Amino acid sequence: MTDLGGLFRAAGVTGFLHAVDLDTGAEVAHGADEPVVMASVFKLALLVEFFRQADAGRLDVTERITVMADRHTPGPTGVSAMADDVTMSLRDLAYLMIAVSDNTAADTLVGRVGLSAVNTMLAAEGLDGTWVEHDCRSLFASIVEDAGQEEMPTDPATISRLRALDPARTSRSTPRDMTRLLGMVWRDEAASAASCASMRRLLGLQVWPHRLAAGFPYDDVAVSGKTGTLPTVRNEVGVVEYPDGGRYAVAVFTRSYGTAQNQPRADAVIGTAARAAVERLRG
Repeated sequence: MTDLGGLFRAAGVTGFLHAVDLDTGAEVAHGADEPVVMASVFKLALLVEFFRQADAGRLDVTERITVMADRHTPGPTGVSAMADDVTMSLRDLAYLMIAVSDNTAADTLVGRVGLSAVNTMLAAEGLDGTWVEHDCRSLFASIVEDAGQEEMPTDPATISRLRALDPARTSRSTPRDMTRLLGMVWRDEAASAASCASMRRLLGLQVWPHRLAAGFPYDDVAVSGKTGTLPTVRNEVGVVEYPDGGRYAVAVFTRSYGTAQNQPRADAVIGTAARAAVERLRG
């Protein structure tokens, strides 16, 4: 049996994991109930509430909205990286938020959906370990304020004082809460069946292959997920689906010992640990 703690230590991280068979309920846990920093994983909860509001008729996913260039939230992808005003549907903003973790798309949806509504939904579903504290703009503003610089810090002393890396003061969850939320999406319990199918499609379009998907390099195994990244933080939550019908929700959250922005071992161990957990579940 693979030692998950050993895998994480060898990669230079502290790791927290929960994996569950979505049909039998069998699980593998490693620090599964510990509070962890969500980073961009919060966008999964926002996605769920977005589609629930669409189901309730409180918003139209096809509504077109213009995002002004001078209102972009910092970020390297999607609308955040574009030079001009952009007009697109709310639904397409949701796509960019998930597929490339577009921060401007996420914050635009927060403006329509409301963080209070997201937190009300989480509480109503019994996800008591999960709380979304702020949008991306406010998150980055807190980092700039705490670090005293515009660039993402790498100095250990600076990183140690960032509120964004303290689960008690930032958007937080637990690995178990995230696999529960994913299970709701995959079982058509998070919203209407059509909306859950739309969410599964978007999560399946995420472009990043270097974390969860790296553990399952097979053409016939589908991996859908959402990453999260901050200084020393590398996360991904998602669902792995095998051709025999097996489907497994996995949430892996890590904190690296080192402070370098480039953390390939931390990225890779997410897939390695997830695969070890899923193989344990498959017997």
